[in-house]
Amino acid sequence: MELLTKTVEETFLSAYELDRKKPMPTLLHGAIQANLIIQIAVNYPNQFRIASEVTLATKPDGSTPDLVLYPAGALDYKNDPSRRTDAPLLAVEIQSASQSTKDMVIKLEPYFYFGLQSCWIVIPDLQAILVYDNPFHYTFFHGDDILKDTLLTIEIPLAKVFN
Repeated sequence: MELLTKTVEETFLSAYELDRKKPMPTLLHGAIQANLIIQIAVNYPNQFRIASEVTLATKPDGSTPDLVLYPAGALDYKNDPSRRTDAPLLAVEIQSASQSTKDMVIKLEPYFYFGLQSCWIVIPDLQAILVYDNPFHYTFFHGDDILKDTLLTIEIPLAKVFN
């Protein structure tokens, strides 16, 4: 019975991971994601539409970043496609324990080719965020730094993200 339960759990997790192309989120992942949402919402009210787990129609197979930022605007309750064809301003990916830095960096090119202006890779183990302004250039923020995304004019104290 234990073997059957384990197999069912592994199958469920695999289906989740396959669908979203990323590992199952943890409490740490969710807390960092929530902290980022709060910091952006509080410090930049009415400037951005913040959303989590939005599937983008990136090439070749689509992608689902942990967070996206669109320009502020009303939600369209009549037209909510399962895959967005309009690029957000920003995609944020939070690294999970089972993902390598290489796994994270591979996600960048499709985002930028899709039309994003900026991508952030959050590395919880280092309490750091890499802010990319193109697929090949980033700025590294960690410790007591204030994250500065110059393209989107966003500044966030990392202490408030990793507290």
